[in-house]
Amino acid sequence: MSPIKLVVASKASPFSYGVLAVTAQINSIKKNAIEVEFRDGKILEGPSKSAASVTYNGETYETTNAIARLLARLNPEANLYNPEDPISSTLIDQWLDFAESKLSTSDFKALDAVYKELNKYLTLRSYIVGYQVTLADFVIWGALRSSPVFARIVKTKPENLGVYLVRWYEYITSLSAAEYALTAVQKQEKSSKAPKAADQGKFDIGLTEAEMGKVCTRFPPEPSGYLHIGHAKAALLNQYFADTYKGKMIIRFDDTNPTKEKTEFEESIKEDLALIGVPSNVVSHTSDYFDQMYDLAIKMIKEGKAYCDDTDQATMREQRTSRTPSKCRDNSVEENLRRFQEMTKGSKEGLQNCLRAKIDYASLNGTMRDPVIYRCNLTPHHYTGDKWKVYPTYDFACPIVDSIEGVTHALRTNEYRDRNAQYYWMLEALGLRKVTIWDFSRMNFVYTLLSKRKLQWFVDNKFVSGWDDPRFPTVRGIRRRGLTIEALKQYILMQGASQNVLLLEWDKLWALNRKIIDPIAPRYTSVLKEGAVVCNVQGATSEVKEVPVHKKNPDLGNKKTHYGPKIYLDQEDAKTLEENEEITLMDWGNMFVRKIVKNGDEVTSIDLETHLEGDFKKTKKKLTWLAADEDATEILLLDYDYLITKKKVEDGDDVKDLVTPVSEFKFAALADGNTKKLKTGDIIQFERKGYFILDAPATDSEPAHFIRIPDGKAANMASKADASK
Repeated sequence: MSPIKLVVASKASPFSYGVLAVTAQINSIKKNAIEVEFRDGKILEGPSKSAASVTYNGETYETTNAIARLLARLNPEANLYNPEDPISSTLIDQWLDFAESKLSTSDFKALDAVYKELNKYLTLRSYIVGYQVTLADFVIWGALRSSPVFARIVKTKPENLGVYLVRWYEYITSLSAAEYALTAVQKQEKSSKAPKAADQGKFDIGLTEAEMGKVCTRFPPEPSGYLHIGHAKAALLNQYFADTYKGKMIIRFDDTNPTKEKTEFEESIKEDLALIGVPSNVVSHTSDYFDQMYDLAIKMIKEGKAYCDDTDQATMREQRTSRTPSKCRDNSVEENLRRFQEMTKGSKEGLQNCLRAKIDYASLNGTMRDPVIYRCNLTPHHYTGDKWKVYPTYDFACPIVDSIEGVTHALRTNEYRDRNAQYYWMLEALGLRKVTIWDFSRMNFVYTLLSKRKLQWFVDNKFVSGWDDPRFPTVRGIRRRGLTIEALKQYILMQGASQNVLLLEWDKLWALNRKIIDPIAPRYTSVLKEGAVVCNVQGATSEVKEVPVHKKNPDLGNKKTHYGPKIYLDQEDAKTLEENEEITLMDWGNMFVRKIVKNGDEVTSIDLETHLEGDFKKTKKKLTWLAADEDATEILLLDYDYLITKKKVEDGDDVKDLVTPVSEFKFAALADGNTKKLKTGDIIQFERKGYFILDAPATDSEPAHFIRIPDGKAANMASKADASK
């Protein structure tokens, strides 16, 4: 039997999240039962102009409820809707009608009442109907997900929705079926553009004129900031080709701007390169060649290939745009030499001039319109001190030093492609050895700034703690966030030397990291301190047992687990419990819930009764817990959002307008005593809470700080501040 086809408008608003989640849930039980086709547009063609449709037995179904009911009836194996159970199916139908009639409005006051109604209903329920996920859960979740009003509130003031509604919503969002609904369009768009949009590259770039044993590459960072993930790609690619051709790679610090550069940046770059496996065996500085470059600049002036220009910057910019030659372009060689001498002295006249290469003012390529190759700077250089008052620009220095140092292949990002003609002109004009350029795409990530100038702005304005802040894309920042060097290297090498310009999501990098850390991350337990519920456990005695720290990796050893008559549960877990319900406490056994005491909506205490002989396979709730004794230790859990609210930053954007209002979140918690032995940088998993890295051990005044490591799941990688998604 051929699969039924669901057609979805990829840009519909409201989007068909609920229908797609139902589809994914059915396909997870009955493989390929439903085929999904996305069509570009806000509506599907046809008289009803719907967001989604299914045609079955000659009849077309176009509303969310009609499609959901049809798909569930045709695939009873998924247990989403059972017409033979009149009570359950009637309740589901009522809730589907509720979603259609009450959640489709944009009236804030009306929706506020609806949210309160949902929150109250979910007080003692894990699901909308019954004890497992049904159509009602996915359809209501989809309606909420596509509501701009709900999206704004859940991201900015979730407390206004009620803890029960938020708890249920986040749980449904975490299901794989919901994750499919959230990411299906993006994945379909990527696959439809393959291979161009694939974020995986290859290295068979066929280096021209490459001889085994003679290839020399270089990585030329400016020591004006810390190494970020884009630099890491360039360094690893250069190292890769040097190793492949049994050649060498030079680490060259492009120190031509003393205003921005510091020795501390240079040392940090070397340290970060070592972390990603790029040794600094051969290190040089552009400043090593200042004398030679100065002589070459004089040579260009004497040959009529360069001239000094005192045109102000704004006028020069206008003239380059309009292709209007400078008034100084035809000055005599003698006049240019005189002015350059004034520049060399840093005199008042010299400071008003710059040296420009005389190339082609009429060129369609703006980089050929007489670029500046020398400018004055009176700031002392961190290596050469006060010796120089004039410094070469990158465009002049780079090809010269590449040629002098024996570089055979200059790998650089394709944002410089327009400058390739200028690079080759410099070598030819100076009679220097040719260097082969190969360009590759830079790594651009969503919600991420890689500009050192803009990152420095965040540092200067105290939005971050420093260049190693966990929200920064620096190598130090992402390492502090819990990214392993192995994951970073694998991911960058996956990109290869592709020239495709991509805006990459972070999910694949963090998912790769999760695969690396999951088998070796010890498991511990933590409970959020706010609202922690003390449970009295009848039949329990105080004891300590050794249990595996990782059930699937016994080589990691054991941990000491404390058991006793009083334990802590998370408030959110406690709220899901019902009296006389049987539950499982992980690493302990089954318990009966005998009594629940509340103060308003908050659970204040619970009485449990041990039933350790019970079958954990028959319980629906497996909960983490913590003995309420002296072993419990206070910790602080930290989580982060993106620093900016815009997915792709445009040239005209002002970073001040894009700052995420709140991007750091702190949660006081209690953890088992085994965590006291951890060291800075240790990666663990707090069960049912995620992976964490110890950022700072406890001190006399501060608890240990644990930073949450992103897991790469699409639902968790979304911007918390972007209410439009």
